[in-house]
Amino acid sequence: MKRVLVVDDAAFMRMAIKIILNGNGFEVIGEAENGAIAVKKYKELKPDIVTMDITMPEMTGLEALKEIREFDPEAKVIMVSSMGQGGIVRETIMFGAKSFIVKPFKNDHVIQTLNKILAV
Repeated sequence: MKRVLVVDDAAFMRMAIKIILNGNGFEVIGEAENGAIAVKKYKELKPDIVTMDITMPEMTGLEALKEIREFDPEAKVIMVSSMGQGGIVRETIMFGAKSFIVKPFKNDHVIQTLNKILAV
């Protein structure tokens, strides 16, 4: 079972992603409500993959992505955000995100994206 860290400042969004993943062969091993906690939990839990919101208090998802990739250059992080503009997507990919999911999302798209990244 693939281990996932879910990062989003909105508790309802973390719960929604968790429900989708738990029902489709993934194990959510941790949650974080901001980037600083995400970096700490990544180092502690060493998940197989991370879903990461961009806009969060204290430390943004982009800042957390940079720190996680510095700690683990092989980290598989998928950005999940309502900000789907091309510039934002390009910037996250440039800093090492493996993919980008735009909110609101379809459940099957989330599962397909994670499976595709984990297969690489």
